[in-house]
Amino acid sequence: MPVVIDSAGQLGTVSSSRRFKNEIKPMDKASEAIPALKPVTFHYKSDNTGTPQFGLIAEEVANMNPDLVVRDENGEIYTVRYDAVNAMLLNEFLKEHRKVEQQEATIVGLKSMVAQQQRDFQTTIAQQQKQIEALTAGLQKVSAELELNKPVPEAVANNQ
Repeated sequence: MPVVIDSAGQLGTVSSSRRFKNEIKPMDKASEAIPALKPVTFHYKSDNTGTPQFGLIAEEVANMNPDLVVRDENGEIYTVRYDAVNAMLLNEFLKEHRKVEQQEATIVGLKSMVAQQQRDFQTTIAQQQKQIEALTAGLQKVSAELELNKPVPEAVANNQ
């Protein structure tokens, strides 16, 4: 069982069971500070090995959401509650996942609509092509009849 030090500096464990919790409700907008957080790389001043570290600056996190930091006995910002950040990250991920699913459904619907419009367009083009062919045939027939019924020119002598 993992051991942690709580915000009061007490050694303990984090309990996830419902039986230890009250006022349980969806996180909803509580995680909206997450995208504003700025992850950084750094080195601890006391680390002579120069091992690169990855994380957040607690003071910056406190500006976004004071509930995400732990303060020391003097009220000074001490550390980030990474366990809470992880839960908020999951909440934001799930919100984005739902958006992606909705967008995928919209895309499927739009593709179906476009396909139907293309079929309708092709049908309309085929009908118009038949109409054009019928009109062209009719025009050729009328032209041929006019040609047949054209009076033959007669020569007229002018005897003056």
